[in-house]
Amino acid sequence: MSTETSESNENKMEGSHMTTEKDKKALEYLEYVTANADEIQKQVLAEILTQNAGVEYLQRHGLGGHTDSNSFKKFVPVITYEDIQPDINRIAYGDKSPILCSYPISDFFTSSGTSGGERKLIPTIEEEHGRKSAFHGLLMPVMNKYIPGLDKGKAMHFMFTKPGFKTPGGLMARSALTSLYQSKHFINRSVKDDPYTNYTSPNETILCPDIYQSMYSQMLCGLCLRDEVNRVGAPFGSGLIRSIQFLENNWPVLCKDIRTGTLNLEITDNSVRKSVLTEILKPDPVLADLIEAECSKKSWKGIITRLWPNTKCIQAIVTGSMSQYIPTLEYYGNGLPLVSPVYASSECLFGLNLDPLCKPNEVSYTPIPTMAFFEFLPVSKTNMVGDISSCIAERSLINEKIQQQLVDLVDVKLGEEYELVVTTYAGLYRFRVGDLLRVAGFKNKAPQFNFICRKNVALSIEADKTDESELQSVVEKAVINYLRPLNVILVDYTAYADISTIPGHYVIFWEYTVLDDGSVATRQMVPPSVFEDCCLAIEESLNSVYRQGRVADKSIGPLEMKIVERGTFNELMDYAISLGASMSQYKTPRSVKFAPFLDLLNSKVVSNHYSPKCPTWAPRNM
Repeated sequence: MSTETSESNENKMEGSHMTTEKDKKALEYLEYVTANADEIQKQVLAEILTQNAGVEYLQRHGLGGHTDSNSFKKFVPVITYEDIQPDINRIAYGDKSPILCSYPISDFFTSSGTSGGERKLIPTIEEEHGRKSAFHGLLMPVMNKYIPGLDKGKAMHFMFTKPGFKTPGGLMARSALTSLYQSKHFINRSVKDDPYTNYTSPNETILCPDIYQSMYSQMLCGLCLRDEVNRVGAPFGSGLIRSIQFLENNWPVLCKDIRTGTLNLEITDNSVRKSVLTEILKPDPVLADLIEAECSKKSWKGIITRLWPNTKCIQAIVTGSMSQYIPTLEYYGNGLPLVSPVYASSECLFGLNLDPLCKPNEVSYTPIPTMAFFEFLPVSKTNMVGDISSCIAERSLINEKIQQQLVDLVDVKLGEEYELVVTTYAGLYRFRVGDLLRVAGFKNKAPQFNFICRKNVALSIEADKTDESELQSVVEKAVINYLRPLNVILVDYTAYADISTIPGHYVIFWEYTVLDDGSVATRQMVPPSVFEDCCLAIEESLNSVYRQGRVADKSIGPLEMKIVERGTFNELMDYAISLGASMSQYKTPRSVKFAPFLDLLNSKVVSNHYSPKCPTWAPRNM
């Protein structure tokens, strides 16, 4: 997205409605921080280094109390989680000395940990709450500028908490979103002061740790307050789809509750029952009849606008691996704007989408330079690290080269791809987040980034390396060419490299739905040959190293597609949540290595299909 395009879109909205004084100040603040991004970033780094000058980690790496950026960039290494895991473990086990941060670590955020079943512990401090509140306070003024009236109704936003755990040292470890929802700032928020936090879900329904009870009660409240709803959403697109699927499976009993004004006896949480029965639920046979009439129709196309007619937009992240859910959300939303509002991670809050009405596949995020110190490692320069970074003798040399390649926020180049590296107030220094970003344009002096994917090798048999972005691209291409013409929607997918066979081969698990004017039809409508065509199409679109392995080296076997029964990926999510993943932050892993996940997926397979022949490949002419 170019600067000109961004400014043009903003000019179109100028004068479209009156903004509140609070919204006006938020928009002015965005102009200020993006126009002064370089100066603010220098200030942020100086604040972090001054605040933490005496901590053990920085002393260990030779900073010696220096707080200037040159010393920081010379002495402090670029790291991954494994590099500081011993320090994290010390804190988790109760060491209260200033290891990473001069302020006490208040708790840990847990990463979703869905690929390998292991959660990472990301430190945070109490002092971060004000900074994060300021960040979240910028989101809705931007959206309301483009979609006026969002401050006049309620949001049906599906939010879930996951029970955390205490480390041996007594610190809480929980997902970032759970921490937000359980915070005093969220629980004691004033709708009068911030009308954008007016949700259909009472706090008690959000804080309920039982996913079924939380989902049921939130959906029930959203239906009861349907006329007040002006936006529908969830943190991620997958979460909103799951909520709609929950409605599809449970609308008869929901209608019964609305008709009679009584609450399903399966909802046993006393605080949930009290809040729903006293604040929301009243007997309403007319509303029950309306919902029943819509939900019993053959087609669920536009179900969001049919049940919540005043909805102005769908709010959910659909960038990166979430982009596959765009067609399904568009189907349910029937033309509603699909807004990906923020880019954030457990490590830090990063940026906002300042053009919420852009196409979902064109979303870019503008970093807020006050949140952390951001650096960027050119992707083309990172390839040398992959195979030899584990060699201790060479790590120092490698890191020195990486440090020399890092560029500051305002020095990135349009169209180039980078890996995000962050330094935070809470004690992460030059930490590789693992996200790949592409520079899409600029807002004043601040770059704007497309989120590409997590930096990882999703699949590999031998010399081949297929990353998450490539896997997603080839799957989407096959779906568009072979499934869409048959009115088939891909519900979800994941993959793994099966090296138990000789030669090894890629395996992709697919769950799909066939639509006949919106209804779920039988699987027999998709001939097996279509899936074989998809297998070959995927192989044809994979990189030349993979195709050489298939055709010339014979080191890779035919790609296998395993069709799983409906609901499999919901079960996978449930299982991941039972192991500690967060409902709100869960993202389907695009590559699976965790044996229990593979066992679950394989137990749900209804048919297997293989690529019928080798893809095309020819040696390059030198």
